[in-house]
Amino acid sequence: MRIAQISPLIESVPPKLYGGTERIVSYLTEELVRQGHQVTLFASGDSKTAANLMPVAPRALRLDPTVQEPLFHNVLLVDAIMQRAHMFDLIHFHIDALHYPLIRDIAYKTVTTFHGRLDCPDLRILQDAFPEVPVISISDAQREPLPAANWLGTVYHGLPKDLYHLHEKHEGYLAFLGRMSQEKRPDRAIEIAIRAGIPLKIAAKVDRADQRYFDTEIKHLLDHPLIEFIGEINDAGKNDFLGKARALLFPIDWPEPFGLTMIEAMACGTPVIAFNCGSVPEVIDDGITGSIVNSVDEAVEALNWLNKFDRRRVRRRFEERFAVDRMTKDYVVLYNKLLGLARFGRKDRIFA
Repeated sequence: MRIAQISPLIESVPPKLYGGTERIVSYLTEELVRQGHQVTLFASGDSKTAANLMPVAPRALRLDPTVQEPLFHNVLLVDAIMQRAHMFDLIHFHIDALHYPLIRDIAYKTVTTFHGRLDCPDLRILQDAFPEVPVISISDAQREPLPAANWLGTVYHGLPKDLYHLHEKHEGYLAFLGRMSQEKRPDRAIEIAIRAGIPLKIAAKVDRADQRYFDTEIKHLLDHPLIEFIGEINDAGKNDFLGKARALLFPIDWPEPFGLTMIEAMACGTPVIAFNCGSVPEVIDDGITGSIVNSVDEAVEALNWLNKFDRRRVRRRFEERFAVDRMTKDYVVLYNKLLGLARFGRKDRIFA
């Protein structure tokens, strides 16, 4: 199959540091190539791939000091793919809805995976205007705000099995990994660790949009002797950071679309203490790969039972549910379903 993968330009593929969407695009692209598909990746020029790379910007926009307005580069991205759309059997977009106005005539051979939250009223208006565009969710919970969208299916994220390895022994600290943002609730993680009397290591990106929140709500909390702020880390750093943790704290306060850090921890054999929001009940097998809680009190209590988790079993469950070959297989099934229906002339709204 001739497949185009369309990545955001804000980070390289894979990203140098933080970047969940671009990381998943990378894993999917490389596995599709390994399975024998002809794949072209539209991404920043500093991306690394075994696919045919179509560079649209010379480097990741977030790390390019000369970039002042990312929108203009993304317009060029959409133009680049539309000029070459005839070259592909299927085009897989990972850039939200920027391309919608241009793909009406070829929507039957496109899929769009949503990677973010969908509970914005304006998005419903937009989606209603493009009912023919097939879309894919990364959890069933993610799609709840848009029940009438043209859903092709749900595909959970997957990671290469050799990306992280099992750590059968931990070093006693708790971990927080992600963004220093209000919805990720690093303040909750800090409160949980201090109340439990357990050291907490925080590896997190402070995005420009979150700088004020970090400065006013979080920075002063980092002075506690139990708290260590590390900053952003890459995949190599994550392996030890997550693997040596006693547990990952995932104290979110928003409708999490998936939560990649949860399965990264599971790949290391590390259980997850996660708040019951969004995709969490779909990702965490409560009592097997972690504990699902509803409050800080419940999270502190859950830390008393961490010894019940078998880290080898956590790793096995990751391999069963969240490996990249499973993710890729699920996507290929949906690709074939879409193209099969198109061959029978069903090129309008074809899904419930």
